[in-house]
Amino acid sequence: MSAGIIELNDSNFDAEAKAGVVLIDFWAPWCGPCRMQGPILEQIVGKVEGAKIAKLNVDEAPAVAAKFGIMSIPTLIVLKDGQPVKQFVGVQQADTLLAALNAAK
Repeated sequence: MSAGIIELNDSNFDAEAKAGVVLIDFWAPWCGPCRMQGPILEQIVGKVEGAKIAKLNVDEAPAVAAKFGIMSIPTLIVLKDGQPVKQFVGVQQADTLLAALNAAK
């Protein structure tokens, strides 16, 4: 995983996601489209000042995935101060994600 992408789990989710703008990729290693999304996330790391890019493995943190009602992966959610402001299902391109992050600032 890229140095700029935060790996979320049950224990650090609240601390990392409660403040500011965070894009979270809900994924699993066995999911082909999820593996396609990874390099796209690496392209946008550091492109939006103050925004964090994070991934959460749904197999390792099912309670967090359930809290957000994740039914399909990849699902990407933009949070602002811990509240969802935009959600995408399926692979998303860099420009779409950058626009959502900028809109959430």
